[in-house]
This record gives sequence, C-alpha cells and structure tokens, in this order.
Amino acid sequence: MTSALLIIDIQNDYFPGGRMELVGAQEAGSAAARILARFRERGLPVFHVRHESVREGASFFLPGTAGADIHPLVTPLDGETVVTKHFPNSFRETPLLEALRSAGATRLLVAGMMTHMCVDAGVRAAVDLGFDCAVLADGTATRDLDFGGETVPAHRVQGAFLAALGSAYCPVLGEDGVDGWLDG
Repeated sequence: MTSALLIIDIQNDYFPGGRMELVGAQEAGSAAARILARFRERGLPVFHVRHESVREGASFFLPGTAGADIHPLVTPLDGETVVTKHFPNSFRETPLLEALRSAGATRLLVAGMMTHMCVDAGVRAAVDLGFDCAVLADGTATRDLDFGGETVPAHRVQGAFLAALGSAYCPVLGEDGVDGWLDG
C-alpha cells in the first residue's frame, strides 16, 4: 500500500485579503504545510488540487488571478502533481484518478479547503473509488453558512462535516495521529 497526500484547494482567495476568506485558513494551511513536509521527508507522493471557477457569476478562484494560485504555505515542488478542477469533486473531469493510480497510491491523507464543499466531495468520491482515506482535521477550514434564516458558525459547520466523514467514510485525524495512520 502506498500512502499519498492529497491537498485540495489551499489557495490564496481563502486567506486573509482573499475574495472568500475562511475561518482558520492560516492555521489550517500551516498544519497542511507541516504534514506536507513529513510526506516529502518520507519520499511519499503528493498531489495538489487547485480550483478554477469557470461558471458564470463566479466571484473567486477566477482564472489568471493571484487568488486562484496555490498558497505559498503548500507550494508544489517540481515533480509533484498539480491537478486543476472546475467542480467541487476533485475527480470530476480531471486526471486525478489516473495520476493516483499511476503512482500506486491506495491510501490518501486529505487536507484542504473548504471542508464542507470540496474536501467533503473529494473524500467521498475517493472512498467510493476504493481509496483508503483519512482527513487531516487540523489541515482543513471552512466558513459560516446560512440556513433557514440563521447563520451556522464555521466551527459548527466544520464539526458537522468532519463528524459525518468520520462516522461513515474515514478516520479524521489530528496532526499527532498521522504517523500512526501512515505506519498502520
């Protein structure tokens, strides 16, 4: 079994000053960066996914803008795969599945943004495609959402989506649990 790191949409627009700032983006990006360093030290494959919004009316991750660039905390190195997507699911109409299979990846540790959208969609798709997954909770971030005339705070959105993934799809880990998962 080969473990790989999948980093989804850790892009500039989600950070302070961006067009869609998330709660805890800096902390999540920093946690993802620390795990990225551990994967690189072990010589394990790393896959970066970046979103470009091409739908009419999109307001962030616009093609050709600095906001759509991968954040400097997790800048890809030469030889690391970078996949561009246009939908929440990282596998939809992208070469990600083929790239993972070519690398022999069977286990994925997932970090990224937004927890409630692209991380959730990507993890569920990966599990459905047969990958053994885990989510790095510390390396994910989301935002407040509105529902039924009420604002659902980001920490509740985060908790609900991580709890849902952890209840049926995969383990949800803190940074301290990653080495055990990798060695397990």
